[in-house]
Amino acid sequence: MQGPWATALAADPAQGGGYFHAYGAVGLLAVVGVLFLAVAFTANRLLRPAVWSPEKLLSYECGVDPVGEDWAHTQVRYYVYAFLYVIFAVDVIYLFPWATVFAAAGYGMGTLVEMFIFLGFLAVGLLYAWKKGVLEWT
Repeated sequence: MQGPWATALAADPAQGGGYFHAYGAVGLLAVVGVLFLAVAFTANRLLRPAVWSPEKLLSYECGVDPVGEDWAHTQVRYYVYAFLYVIFAVDVIYLFPWATVFAAAGYGMGTLVEMFIFLGFLAVGLLYAWKKGVLEWT
């Protein structure tokens, strides 16, 4: 924007949108969000059924009843699958910027070689996990 009108707006933000007008929108959105949460939690408290039973007062309402000793064995393969998922999900995040830069002029071959090296490391890690039998469910 140029001209005397733009200069007047810059000098006196009260005439136009101004600098703090954007913060007003953010503040209004925050107030609406807090009100929405307050209404949702209040409605949940007022509308939920309050039927108490001995089963509901147990530590775990569903699943295995908490009887016996307090130590339970958990299969480590669930954590390995979760860890592999997180690794590959983060790696996919790196592939999206690569795809956009690859189309730009002057970045073609260097970017392609770098990404194949990166994907090679991923392939070696996946091959290692496969050879160790980590990916077998049973």
